[in-house]
Amino acid sequence: MSLKRPIAVVVVALVVAAAAVAQQQTDFSKIEIKTTQVADGIYMMQGAGGNLGVCTGPDGVLLIDDQFAPLSDKIKAAIAKVSDKPIRFLFNTHYHGDHVGGNENFGKLGITIVAHDNVWSRMSVEQVNKLMNRTTPPYPKEALPVVTFNDRLTFHLNGDTIEVFHVAPAHTDGDAILRFTRANVVHMGDTFFNGRYPVIDVFAGGSIAGMIAADERVLALVNDQTKIIPGHGPLGDKKSLQAFHDMMVKVRDKVQPLVQAGKSDSAIVALKPTADLDAQWGTGGMPADRFVITVAQGMRGK
Repeated sequence: MSLKRPIAVVVVALVVAAAAVAQQQTDFSKIEIKTTQVADGIYMMQGAGGNLGVCTGPDGVLLIDDQFAPLSDKIKAAIAKVSDKPIRFLFNTHYHGDHVGGNENFGKLGITIVAHDNVWSRMSVEQVNKLMNRTTPPYPKEALPVVTFNDRLTFHLNGDTIEVFHVAPAHTDGDAILRFTRANVVHMGDTFFNGRYPVIDVFAGGSIAGMIAADERVLALVNDQTKIIPGHGPLGDKKSLQAFHDMMVKVRDKVQPLVQAGKSDSAIVALKPTADLDAQWGTGGMPADRFVITVAQGMRGK
């Protein structure tokens, strides 16, 4: 009897459980918001969860993602240090809680929340997590995007044209990337984990093939001067995105033949296909063995 499905389920369940426990155990009172200026009027902010993007100027503030609800006041205070204008728009790069956890707080302020159609679809209905035997109710109305789009969206804000585009399922099925054309800045959400193995949500349509395709799409748009805000990790650029892309191509090329040969997850992990990459990429993100299994799951269609 093949063990590949039970092991995959157990491992992903452990990942989900670990994330939930980490959130519950985080002392948000000790989290400080670190602000890095990326370009004139554009900032990356880091606290706990996904990296934030902040666009400031005379037209008001565009906030990209909002981490966890207990950090909303700290995020607002950090924004107030770089702009005296109100937050007009909140854009969610995808639906995960470390990127939309503050939505309700910001939505209650009357801020317009914008996201891809699939983000609204996932947040607006009950979600059943079969791995954890847990049901999550719909997000409250105030937390939901009020503007959604299918493929492309454009903001004309603060003297810049901000091109937003949806990519085919990569990290999730609702990933969106924002490109500031004048400032030469890109916010990639979780389609880019700078310097670490990524989390790929295969149960929301994600796959390593989709991640690679999303990164190739961005690589074709940027140049050596482009600053790239990743979903996690330090501020990046074309070189660091290329390195992340090349790592994933290597992992795909090592794991795919093993999946095609019908090997179980335990057999694939035992072969250590990422052994020569782990020292560089295996800390700060998804543990190597779990990453390999999620890659294999995505190739099998879960």
